[in-house]
Amino acid sequence: MKLIVVRFSSIGDIVLTSPVVRCLKDQLSAEVHYLTKNSFSTLVEHNPYIDKVFGIDSEISEVTPSLKQENYDYIIDLHKNIRSFRLKKALGVKSINFTKLNVKKWLFTTFKVDLLPKKHLVDRYFDSLVKLGVLNDGKGLDYFYPKETKAPEHWNLTSGHYNVIAIGGTYLTKRLTNEQIVSVIKRLKTPSVLIGGVSDQNNANEIWQGTEKACINLCGVLSLNESARLIDESNAVLCHDSGMMHIAAAFNKPVIAVWGNTHPKFGMYAYVRANNPSEVFNMEVNLSCRPCSKLGHENCPKGHFKCIKMQNVDEIVKNCNSIEPAQ
Repeated sequence: MKLIVVRFSSIGDIVLTSPVVRCLKDQLSAEVHYLTKNSFSTLVEHNPYIDKVFGIDSEISEVTPSLKQENYDYIIDLHKNIRSFRLKKALGVKSINFTKLNVKKWLFTTFKVDLLPKKHLVDRYFDSLVKLGVLNDGKGLDYFYPKETKAPEHWNLTSGHYNVIAIGGTYLTKRLTNEQIVSVIKRLKTPSVLIGGVSDQNNANEIWQGTEKACINLCGVLSLNESARLIDESNAVLCHDSGMMHIAAAFNKPVIAVWGNTHPKFGMYAYVRANNPSEVFNMEVNLSCRPCSKLGHENCPKGHFKCIKMQNVDEIVKNCNSIEPAQ
Protein backbone atom coordinates (compact mmCIF):
# COMPACT_ATOMS: atom_id res chain seq x y z
CA MET A 1 0.00 0.00 0.00
CA LYS A 2 1.24 3.49 -0.86
CA LEU A 3 -0.11 6.55 0.96
CA ILE A 4 0.54 10.27 0.97
CA VAL A 5 -0.19 12.34 4.06
CA VAL A 6 -1.02 16.00 3.39
CA ARG A 7 -0.45 18.83 5.84
CA PHE A 8 0.95 22.08 4.43
CA SER A 9 1.50 24.10 7.61
CA SER A 10 2.35 25.09 10.26
CA ILE A 11 4.91 23.90 12.83
CA GLY A 12 2.55 22.65 15.52
CA ASP A 13 -0.02 21.26 13.09
CA ILE A 14 2.61 19.22 11.28
CA VAL A 15 4.05 17.84 14.53
CA LEU A 16 0.51 16.78 15.50
CA THR A 17 0.34 14.56 12.41
CA SER A 18 3.36 12.50 13.54
CA PRO A 19 1.36 9.79 15.39
CA VAL A 20 -0.70 9.22 12.24
CA VAL A 21 2.44 8.81 10.14
CA ARG A 22 3.95 6.37 12.63
CA CYS A 23 0.84 4.22 12.92
CA LEU A 24 0.26 4.11 9.17
CA LYS A 25 3.80 2.83 8.74
CA ASP A 26 3.80 0.40 11.66
CA GLN A 27 0.31 -1.04 11.31
CA LEU A 28 -0.09 -1.17 7.53
CA SER A 29 3.57 -1.61 6.54
CA ALA A 30 2.73 1.06 4.00
CA GLU A 31 5.02 3.21 1.92
CA VAL A 32 4.29 6.62 3.43
CA HIS A 33 4.94 9.89 1.60
CA TYR A 34 4.32 13.39 2.97
CA LEU A 35 3.33 16.63 1.24
CA THR A 36 3.93 19.97 2.93
CA LYS A 37 5.27 23.43 2.17
CA ASN A 38 8.98 23.63 1.47
CA SER A 39 9.41 26.05 4.37
CA PHE A 40 8.24 23.31 6.78
CA SER A 41 9.93 20.29 5.20
CA THR A 42 12.62 20.15 7.91
CA LEU A 43 9.88 19.04 10.32
CA VAL A 44 9.38 15.75 8.48
CA GLU A 45 12.47 15.07 6.37
CA HIS A 46 14.27 13.19 9.19
CA ASN A 47 11.24 11.14 10.22
CA PRO A 48 12.09 7.43 9.78
CA TYR A 49 8.41 6.60 9.25
CA ILE A 50 8.29 8.74 6.10
CA ASP A 51 9.72 7.32 2.88
CA LYS A 52 9.57 10.42 0.70
CA VAL A 53 8.81 14.12 1.25
CA PHE A 54 7.31 16.41 -1.38
CA GLY A 55 7.23 20.17 -0.93
CA ILE A 56 5.53 23.13 -2.56
CA ASP A 57 6.12 26.84 -2.35
CA SER A 58 2.54 27.82 -3.07
CA GLU A 59 0.73 25.74 -5.71
CA ILE A 60 -0.17 22.05 -6.02
CA SER A 61 0.76 22.21 -9.70
CA GLU A 62 4.43 22.33 -8.64
CA VAL A 63 4.31 18.64 -7.68
CA THR A 64 1.22 17.24 -9.44
CA PRO A 65 3.15 15.58 -12.29
CA SER A 66 5.50 13.82 -9.86
CA LEU A 67 2.67 12.72 -7.57
CA LYS A 68 0.66 11.28 -10.45
CA GLN A 69 3.55 8.92 -11.18
CA GLU A 70 3.43 7.49 -7.64
CA ASN A 71 0.04 5.75 -8.06
CA TYR A 72 -1.15 6.20 -4.48
CA ASP A 73 -3.80 4.00 -2.92
CA TYR A 74 -5.00 6.78 -0.61
CA ILE A 75 -4.49 10.44 0.08
CA ILE A 76 -4.64 11.10 3.84
CA ASP A 77 -5.84 14.71 3.90
CA LEU A 78 -5.06 16.21 7.29
CA HIS A 79 -5.33 19.80 6.12
CA LYS A 80 -8.59 19.86 4.17
CA ASN A 81 -8.30 23.19 2.39
CA ILE A 82 -8.54 24.40 -1.19
CA ARG A 83 -5.03 23.14 -2.00
CA SER A 84 -5.70 19.63 -0.74
CA PHE A 85 -9.05 19.64 -2.59
CA ARG A 86 -7.23 20.48 -5.83
CA LEU A 87 -4.71 17.73 -5.12
CA LYS A 88 -7.41 15.10 -4.65
CA LYS A 89 -9.14 16.22 -7.82
CA ALA A 90 -5.88 16.15 -9.79
CA LEU A 91 -4.79 12.70 -8.61
CA GLY A 92 -8.24 11.10 -8.73
CA VAL A 93 -7.50 8.48 -6.07
CA LYS A 94 -9.36 7.56 -2.90
CA SER A 95 -8.93 9.93 0.03
CA ILE A 96 -9.48 10.00 3.76
CA ASN A 97 -10.46 13.30 5.35
CA PHE A 98 -10.99 14.46 8.90
CA THR A 99 -13.74 16.77 10.14
CA LYS A 100 -12.50 20.32 10.82
CA LEU A 101 -15.49 21.40 12.97
CA ASN A 102 -15.33 24.95 11.61
CA VAL A 103 -18.98 25.70 12.41
CA LYS A 104 -18.59 24.56 16.02
CA LYS A 105 -15.39 26.60 16.36
CA TRP A 106 -17.22 29.65 15.00
CA LEU A 107 -20.05 29.16 17.50
CA PHE A 108 -17.52 28.94 20.33
CA THR A 109 -15.59 32.08 19.35
CA THR A 110 -18.62 34.15 18.32
CA PHE A 111 -21.34 33.15 20.79
CA LYS A 112 -19.33 31.13 23.37
CA VAL A 113 -21.54 28.12 22.63
CA ASP A 114 -19.33 25.11 23.23
CA LEU A 115 -20.41 22.14 21.09
CA LEU A 116 -16.86 20.95 20.48
CA PRO A 117 -16.05 17.31 21.23
CA LYS A 118 -13.88 16.75 24.29
CA LYS A 119 -11.26 15.20 22.12
CA HIS A 120 -7.80 16.17 20.95
CA LEU A 121 -7.18 16.89 17.27
CA VAL A 122 -4.84 13.88 17.11
CA ASP A 123 -7.64 11.57 18.26
CA ARG A 124 -9.95 13.09 15.66
CA TYR A 125 -7.33 12.31 13.02
CA PHE A 126 -7.46 8.67 14.11
CA ASP A 127 -11.26 8.65 13.99
CA SER A 128 -10.94 9.25 10.25
CA LEU A 129 -8.60 6.24 9.85
CA VAL A 130 -11.09 3.66 11.10
CA LYS A 131 -11.79 2.43 7.58
CA LEU A 132 -8.10 1.51 7.23
CA GLY A 133 -8.09 -0.28 10.57
CA VAL A 134 -5.41 2.04 11.95
CA LEU A 135 -5.53 2.68 15.70
CA ASN A 136 -3.77 5.17 17.95
CA ASP A 137 -0.82 3.43 19.62
CA GLY A 138 -0.78 5.91 22.52
CA LYS A 139 2.91 6.70 22.07
CA GLY A 140 2.32 10.42 21.61
CA LEU A 141 4.04 12.78 19.20
CA ASP A 142 7.36 12.42 17.38
CA TYR A 143 10.03 14.89 16.38
CA PHE A 144 13.29 13.83 14.75
CA TYR A 145 16.37 16.00 14.23
CA PRO A 146 19.71 14.99 12.63
CA LYS A 147 22.47 13.67 14.89
CA GLU A 148 24.78 16.54 13.97
CA THR A 149 22.40 19.17 15.36
CA LYS A 150 24.26 21.36 17.87
CA ALA A 151 23.89 20.17 21.47
CA PRO A 152 23.26 22.38 24.54
CA GLU A 153 26.97 22.17 25.37
CA HIS A 154 27.62 24.40 22.36
CA TRP A 155 26.03 27.24 24.35
CA ASN A 156 27.61 26.19 27.68
CA LEU A 157 24.38 24.59 28.87
CA THR A 158 24.11 21.38 30.88
CA SER A 159 21.47 18.95 29.69
CA GLY A 160 18.49 18.78 32.04
CA HIS A 161 19.56 21.86 33.99
CA TYR A 162 17.91 24.73 32.14
CA ASN A 163 14.41 25.85 31.20
CA VAL A 164 13.49 26.83 27.68
CA ILE A 165 11.26 29.87 27.34
CA ALA A 166 9.73 30.01 23.86
CA ILE A 167 8.67 33.66 23.71
CA GLY A 168 7.10 33.52 20.26
CA GLY A 169 3.49 33.31 19.21
CA THR A 170 1.94 34.16 15.87
CA TYR A 171 -0.33 36.83 17.34
CA LEU A 172 0.03 39.41 20.10
CA THR A 173 -3.03 38.13 21.96
CA LYS A 174 -1.30 34.77 22.47
CA ARG A 175 1.91 36.08 24.06
CA LEU A 176 2.95 37.13 27.53
CA THR A 177 4.29 40.67 27.77
CA ASN A 178 8.02 41.23 28.04
CA GLU A 179 7.53 42.51 31.58
CA GLN A 180 5.75 39.31 32.60
CA ILE A 181 8.50 37.13 31.16
CA VAL A 182 11.17 39.19 32.92
CA SER A 183 9.29 38.77 36.20
CA VAL A 184 9.16 35.01 35.70
CA ILE A 185 12.84 34.63 34.81
CA LYS A 186 14.02 36.63 37.82
CA ARG A 187 12.33 34.13 40.15
CA LEU A 188 13.21 30.83 38.52
CA LYS A 189 15.55 28.40 40.27
CA THR A 190 16.87 27.00 36.99
CA PRO A 191 18.73 29.00 34.28
CA SER A 192 16.57 30.18 31.38
CA VAL A 193 17.17 30.09 27.63
CA LEU A 194 15.09 32.26 25.30
CA ILE A 195 14.22 30.81 21.90
CA GLY A 196 12.22 32.25 19.03
CA GLY A 197 12.48 33.45 15.47
CA VAL A 198 14.00 36.53 13.90
CA SER A 199 10.72 38.39 14.48
CA ASP A 200 11.13 37.80 18.22
CA GLN A 201 14.62 39.31 18.49
CA ASN A 202 13.57 42.79 19.63
CA ASN A 203 11.38 41.38 22.39
CA ALA A 204 14.12 38.93 23.37
CA ASN A 205 16.71 41.70 23.66
CA GLU A 206 14.35 43.72 25.85
CA ILE A 207 13.75 40.68 28.07
CA TRP A 208 17.48 39.94 28.24
CA GLN A 209 18.22 43.52 29.28
CA GLY A 210 15.33 43.48 31.76
CA THR A 211 16.73 40.43 33.54
CA GLU A 212 20.13 42.15 33.69
CA LYS A 213 21.42 39.53 31.24
CA ALA A 214 20.46 36.74 33.64
CA CYS A 215 19.23 34.51 30.81
CA ILE A 216 20.72 33.20 27.58
CA ASN A 217 19.18 34.83 24.52
CA LEU A 218 19.21 32.59 21.43
CA CYS A 219 16.25 34.12 19.61
CA GLY A 220 16.81 34.47 15.90
CA VAL A 221 20.07 32.51 15.86
CA LEU A 222 18.86 28.90 16.03
CA SER A 223 17.59 26.63 13.31
CA LEU A 224 14.32 24.86 14.01
CA ASN A 225 16.21 21.63 14.70
CA GLU A 226 18.58 23.40 17.09
CA SER A 227 15.60 24.80 18.97
CA ALA A 228 14.11 21.31 19.05
CA ARG A 229 17.28 19.79 20.48
CA LEU A 230 17.47 22.47 23.18
CA ILE A 231 13.90 21.59 24.11
CA ASP A 232 14.71 17.87 24.02
CA GLU A 233 17.51 18.26 26.56
CA SER A 234 15.84 20.91 28.74
CA ASN A 235 14.33 20.59 32.19
CA ALA A 236 10.99 22.17 31.28
CA VAL A 237 9.43 24.45 28.67
CA LEU A 238 7.45 27.64 29.20
CA CYS A 239 5.60 28.55 26.03
CA HIS A 240 2.44 29.91 24.50
CA ASP A 241 -0.16 28.16 22.36
CA SER A 242 2.46 27.63 19.66
CA GLY A 243 4.43 25.07 17.71
CA MET A 244 7.06 24.90 20.44
CA MET A 245 4.43 23.55 22.83
CA HIS A 246 3.88 20.59 20.53
CA ILE A 247 7.60 20.01 20.02
CA ALA A 248 8.01 19.99 23.82
CA ALA A 249 5.20 17.42 24.08
CA ALA A 250 6.91 15.31 21.42
CA PHE A 251 9.95 15.07 23.71
CA ASN A 252 7.71 14.38 26.73
CA LYS A 253 8.89 17.52 28.51
CA PRO A 254 7.02 19.20 31.34
CA VAL A 255 5.13 22.08 29.72
CA ILE A 256 3.83 25.32 31.21
CA ALA A 257 1.53 26.52 28.43
CA VAL A 258 0.09 30.04 28.47
CA TRP A 259 -3.27 30.47 26.75
CA GLY A 260 -4.32 33.99 25.83
CA ASN A 261 -7.32 34.54 23.56
CA THR A 262 -7.32 30.93 22.29
CA HIS A 263 -8.54 27.92 24.24
CA PRO A 264 -7.47 24.28 24.87
CA LYS A 265 -11.03 23.19 24.04
CA PHE A 266 -10.20 23.60 20.36
CA GLY A 267 -8.30 20.33 20.82
CA MET A 268 -4.79 21.65 20.25
CA TYR A 269 -3.37 21.39 23.77
CA ALA A 270 -0.13 19.54 24.55
CA TYR A 271 -0.67 15.92 23.54
CA VAL A 272 1.08 13.61 26.01
CA ARG A 273 1.91 9.92 25.88
CA ALA A 274 -0.64 7.51 27.29
CA ASN A 275 1.78 5.29 29.21
CA ASN A 276 4.26 7.91 30.44
CA PRO A 277 2.66 11.36 30.37
CA SER A 278 4.67 14.46 31.20
CA GLU A 279 3.34 17.25 33.40
CA VAL A 280 1.31 19.92 31.62
CA PHE A 281 0.21 23.16 33.27
CA ASN A 282 -2.34 25.10 31.20
CA MET A 283 -2.34 28.74 32.29
CA GLU A 284 -5.53 30.54 31.31
CA VAL A 285 -7.81 33.33 32.49
CA ASN A 286 -11.56 32.68 32.72
CA LEU A 287 -13.20 35.52 30.79
CA SER A 288 -16.61 35.84 29.15
CA CYS A 289 -14.97 37.19 25.97
CA ARG A 290 -12.63 34.25 25.59
CA PRO A 291 -11.97 32.62 23.18
CA CYS A 292 -12.34 35.44 20.70
CA SER A 293 -10.55 33.61 17.90
CA LYS A 294 -9.26 30.12 17.09
CA LEU A 295 -5.97 31.69 15.96
CA GLY A 296 -5.37 35.10 17.52
CA HIS A 297 -5.35 38.85 16.94
CA GLU A 298 -2.74 41.57 16.68
CA ASN A 299 -4.82 43.65 19.08
CA CYS A 300 -7.41 42.79 21.70
CA PRO A 301 -10.89 43.22 20.15
CA LYS A 302 -12.19 44.50 23.50
CA GLY A 303 -9.20 46.75 24.10
CA HIS A 304 -8.42 45.43 27.61
CA PHE A 305 -6.06 42.50 26.83
CA LYS A 306 -7.13 40.81 30.07
CA CYS A 307 -6.50 37.28 28.80
CA ILE A 308 -2.78 38.09 28.99
CA LYS A 309 -2.56 40.91 31.52
CA MET A 310 -4.44 38.86 34.14
CA GLN A 311 -2.21 35.80 33.77
CA ASN A 312 -1.07 34.59 37.20
CA VAL A 313 2.68 35.15 37.01
CA ASP A 314 3.16 33.82 40.54
CA GLU A 315 1.50 30.55 39.53
CA ILE A 316 3.63 30.32 36.40
CA VAL A 317 6.76 30.70 38.52
CA LYS A 318 5.48 28.14 41.03
CA ASN A 319 4.79 25.60 38.31
CA CYS A 320 8.18 26.12 36.67
CA ASN A 321 9.99 25.78 39.98
CA SER A 322 8.05 22.64 40.90
CA ILE A 323 9.92 20.71 38.21
CA GLU A 324 13.20 19.53 39.66
CA PRO A 325 16.24 19.42 37.36
CA ALA A 326 17.62 16.01 36.46
CA GLN A 327 20.29 14.72 38.81
